[in-house]
Amino acid sequence: MFLWIGLSDATTSENRKVIEVVDENNSFFLESDELYSFSYGELGQENAKLLVQEGARFGFLYIPDLDVTNPDGVIFYSEETPPISMITSLQLLLQRKIEAFRLEASGIDPMILSSYKTNVDIQTIILSEAGGERVSNSVVNYAIGFLAGILIYTFIFVYGNQVMQGVIEEKSSRIIEILVSSLKPFQLMMGKIIGIGAVGLTQFLIWILLITVVSSVVMGYFGMKMPQQQMLEMSSQQELFSTVDNPELLEVLQMVQGLDFAQVTLTFLVYFVGGFLLYGAFFAAIGAAVDSPSDAQQFMFPVTIPLLVAYMGLFIFVLDDPNSNVSFWLSIIPFTSPVAMMGRVSFGVPWQELALSIALLVAGFLSTTWLAGKIYRIGILVHGSKVNYKVLWKWLKQN
Repeated sequence: MFLWIGLSDATTSENRKVIEVVDENNSFFLESDELYSFSYGELGQENAKLLVQEGARFGFLYIPDLDVTNPDGVIFYSEETPPISMITSLQLLLQRKIEAFRLEASGIDPMILSSYKTNVDIQTIILSEAGGERVSNSVVNYAIGFLAGILIYTFIFVYGNQVMQGVIEEKSSRIIEILVSSLKPFQLMMGKIIGIGAVGLTQFLIWILLITVVSSVVMGYFGMKMPQQQMLEMSSQQELFSTVDNPELLEVLQMVQGLDFAQVTLTFLVYFVGGFLLYGAFFAAIGAAVDSPSDAQQFMFPVTIPLLVAYMGLFIFVLDDPNSNVSFWLSIIPFTSPVAMMGRVSFGVPWQELALSIALLVAGFLSTTWLAGKIYRIGILVHGSKVNYKVLWKWLKQN
């Protein structure tokens, strides 16, 4: 058992945190690291507590005379709540020491036992229906799915809010009343959604272009070639794998070659645009129904719930098991598919499921745009009245 007891008036050292150790066993000598160092001054408990209270030590670790079969009674004193990582590190250090003591008491040399430990790496090969094979790696697929899903989730929220804010500003300044005299409300709403969506997409493309250009210039300055260029040149000469002597580098190259970057990029763009258009219509409708951002909070909850479900599902279900039933339905339902499908696509998704998901996403976008258009048409001309769900339902029922 590991106990922590806090003292008042906390002070810590600027660099390492010094921990005083009082060991009744005289056998637990813990190794210092970059963050923590251990002091063994052969002090009593009260003197060690005084060092902590005076600020000379970050904490005081008391190790009583332990029974290694039941090591209870270890206590850590400090002036402030210690980080969880520090308590965990201390527990692991003591556990390893006690395990070594028990092995020696059993007549087993810990070094001999350690020499028998072996790491096993399993390579994953994906078989296609046509009989082809490609190298896969769960870590790489996880990273791609994680980054793509988070980017889409963030994009929808950030630029969806911009759509809502823009509609609220135009409505409150009465500019929108002038615009609807020459445009249909539906055209105005779609222009707002598509315009801000194009801004976001352009921004991402600029980032990609800048990163590519800067990387090329920097690597060219040092006389180096881009990895993609090296791989292209080597693969054109069929020397990509035959000239690589480093097994770890060879494994990385095989994993990169196994990824279908064209499919991942195209799928990202489709769900990037489709997800924004789907939710952008909702944000535009909310902006048209209210007079200020504070009034919009009551309508944000039902819009953000599906996005939060997709976000949590990405980590809990999709990235853990992309082929499970829950992952499948999250990637099919239009309200969660933009985030969830990007978590699956790098692992490999059957084209039938991908086509079904995109078709439902398009249908969802058309449906939400139609519903949002009915709210937008009426809401942009309504001022000074409190709008609730009952009023929105009346607007939806009107022709």
